[in-house]
Amino acid sequence: MRKILATAATLGLASFGAIVPAANAQASTACNNAYAAIPAGTFVAYSGANCGATRLGSTTSWDSDWGNSSGPFQGRWQDTNNAESLVYKSSDARRVQLFNGTGDDWAGGHTCIRPDEYYMDTLEEQYFTSGVEVENEISSHRFIWSGCGAFLDS
Repeated sequence: MRKILATAATLGLASFGAIVPAANAQASTACNNAYAAIPAGTFVAYSGANCGATRLGSTTSWDSDWGNSSGPFQGRWQDTNNAESLVYKSSDARRVQLFNGTGDDWAGGHTCIRPDEYYMDTLEEQYFTSGVEVENEISSHRFIWSGCGAFLDS
């Protein structure tokens, strides 16, 4: 009886292990595909995790207010405070600095995505320097060459 229970438990765990990586592999595949599809130097934000749902914006430039009607993020999909995943295909050593606030003074809580990070399939448990969680709280961004204060950690 013990051998039967041990065998059943082992098979159950093995089956669970086969399922969990498959879900992670699908997430990585979606973001890998998104990364492969964009030109070098481009930053993209998505309203869903795993580079899914709506593409909020795609740019090689900065935008000091994702919620207004100018710049590459124009509020048409309620861009501001709606990003759940990011892709950045760097063409140089610049970082994308993300802000919790708006305006071209670039003040307040911030964090960066490194040029070698490629993508963040989820922004859960990522924080700005102000302590605010990054998921669904990005309101602006810019490209910078050095410094940051905090980086997203995949």
